[in-house]
Amino acid sequence: MRKPVALAHASRLLNHGPTVLVSSAHAGRRNLMAAAWSMPVEFTPPRIAVVIDKSTFTRELVAASGAFAINLPCRAQADLAFTVGSTSGRDAVARGTDKFAEYGIEAFDGPELGLPLVAGCIGWLECRVIAEPHTEQAYDTFFAEVVSAQADARVFEGGKWAFGPENADLHTLHHLGSGVFAVAAEVVRAKPLPGPPKGQS
Repeated sequence: MRKPVALAHASRLLNHGPTVLVSSAHAGRRNLMAAAWSMPVEFTPPRIAVVIDKSTFTRELVAASGAFAINLPCRAQADLAFTVGSTSGRDAVARGTDKFAEYGIEAFDGPELGLPLVAGCIGWLECRVIAEPHTEQAYDTFFAEVVSAQADARVFEGGKWAFGPENADLHTLHHLGSGVFAVAAEVVRAKPLPGPPKGQS
């Protein structure tokens, strides 16, 4: 059900604040971590920001490669998101493996940069880092340009999310802390408030 997403709509994959999985790879090593702080910052070209703590193995790989991928896990992957967010990639390397192998996480290569993308997620963005040394060092915040975007057509079609009771297991996760997540639930359609009478401002 994976379909390409026009880059003009890539920011919509993140603008509702979901928990994401950041995947990275360099020199034959790869890693996966969870992140609750990511957001779009520009539409054209699509650019995002994500916080990657300097103590993480992911940070080491991203700094070396200049790239990372954002994977959007769904309700059915809450255990996966919690696990990769609370274990160390360096510990896995010390055991001669990585988180993908240790937890049986299936991955496929991204279409543009070949980064490991997590199967079963509902959105994927490959990103090239835009070097901002001050924000990276002072605030652990990385800016990047999205170079490829894909989404599961069962929940993202025509440039927007389509969450409903029929696809509840595919709703995005939103981290509340301590391994507890909320999911995207009821959709509320807004309408404009009545404005002032015509001719007045």
